[in-house]
Amino acid sequence: MAAGILQSLDKTLKVFSAGVKPEIAVNRFAVQAMAEVGIDISANTPKPVEKFCGEDWDYVITLCQKANQNCPAFVGQVKQRWHLGFDDPADAKGTDDEILSVYRKSRDEIKEAFEAFYNSQILGRHSCGCCG
Repeated sequence: MAAGILQSLDKTLKVFSAGVKPEIAVNRFAVQAMAEVGIDISANTPKPVEKFCGEDWDYVITLCQKANQNCPAFVGQVKQRWHLGFDDPADAKGTDDEILSVYRKSRDEIKEAFEAFYNSQILGRHSCGCCG
């Protein structure tokens, strides 16, 4: 979801997503929650983070606590590493409606955090909006 959100903010960004324990397919609840805000992630494919560890990155961003704790070392140059701590919606239990509600909450939290990240780090704007 995070990659879809960040890419939606700026189509010129090169955004890659990977997980410490990737699933076989993108979670259907994630696809549905993102579709509700006009972002299609249905064609995405989960990838292992190890695939990217030897490359150079402007940013490496971990989102869930277990990802931050279990993320392998990046041997390529990483200009900045960020951790934005969110509960992992994949851990949600309950009915489909209850699980989808957790994904919506995560989507909204991630969207808010990545909009602030994009404005401050990519555009160099303060969160107060005073710089244009």
